[in-house]
Amino acid sequence: MNFGTKKIHILLVGGGTGGHFYPLISIGEALRTSSQNIVLYYAGPDVYDADALAAQNIYFVQIPAGKQRRYASLLNFFDIFKTLYGACIAVLKLLSIYPDVIMSKGGYTSVPIILAAKFLRIPIVVHESDSLPGKANKLAARFAETVVVSYPETHELFDNSNVVHLGIPIRSALLAPQSEQPLQAFNIEANHPLILVLGGSQGAERVNELILDSLDELLPSFSIIHQTGKMNFEVCKSSADALILDDTLRSRYHPIAFLEGSELNDAYHLASIIISRAGSNSIFEIALHGKPSILIPIPETISHDQRTNAYTYARSGATTVMEEGSITPSLLRAEIDRIMQNDDIYKEMKDAATAFAKHNAADAIRDILLGIAQKH
Repeated sequence: MNFGTKKIHILLVGGGTGGHFYPLISIGEALRTSSQNIVLYYAGPDVYDADALAAQNIYFVQIPAGKQRRYASLLNFFDIFKTLYGACIAVLKLLSIYPDVIMSKGGYTSVPIILAAKFLRIPIVVHESDSLPGKANKLAARFAETVVVSYPETHELFDNSNVVHLGIPIRSALLAPQSEQPLQAFNIEANHPLILVLGGSQGAERVNELILDSLDELLPSFSIIHQTGKMNFEVCKSSADALILDDTLRSRYHPIAFLEGSELNDAYHLASIIISRAGSNSIFEIALHGKPSILIPIPETISHDQRTNAYTYARSGATTVMEEGSITPSLLRAEIDRIMQNDDIYKEMKDAATAFAKHNAADAIRDILLGIAQKH
């Protein structure tokens, strides 16, 4: 695909969470591997992760957006006007940039930009991370050039003739081989299987509490790397210090505020089993590393996405889903033992995870974007 010396302008937009943001960074990484002269922008109300944008030389474009909450709130009424105002700002900003194509991950921050793009006839590609599409992506899909879905079941939920199943773009750091001395980096003993606990990019208080309450059950048999979330790290660390009474077991518990890049990749490689929330990014990262897992989705009263994601993935045979409201330390230990102590179950889950994984989503989306840009 040769564009000569033409500059290709691509705008990335989506969400206000890591689940939307980091797949866009993965697409940015893939675009940077192209030999084309590409200028990248990320649009939204705030920068989200300035370091990640700077690493890929992505320019930030500030565009306000109103949020539509799932619960009754007077703010929903006022935010309609904020969205319309954002759409007007988006028209002006897009006119100045005039991207060849827009890559949208959905979420409320994408709505003003999608409306402006429709008005200006700028082509759009939509990526849906979750098994049940969000409202913003359902809107955008009506006039998108291509809709990319992560789960095969989602294909039928979009009113668009060009829907492709590619999985989720994963950052290159999480696709790399294990580093040379990962055990030393985490100061982990090699003679115990490792449990990796992930609560999402912000951590998860209920999962943290469960793991802390389970330390007596787990530490005699396992080492634990526990991503607590930055805001919860000190509480988890001090609580563990008080709860672990056997000094010989203290070295087996490793709370870490946030695992990033190669550090997270090493943790995935080292883990024998993973306990995680059910964000789609985490699910696909776990699958790519071929690890059996136990998923604890956010309750449906708070977010319908994770529960649907978890049970969709569970149908592959790669994971067990345990509901937050009913899980206990003893039930968690029993499920870990059921998986870890039966070689057949462990292998079946590992093979199912590997079969579910999609390895080249970022590259495939890059090619779609460049193909559309060539025609624009």
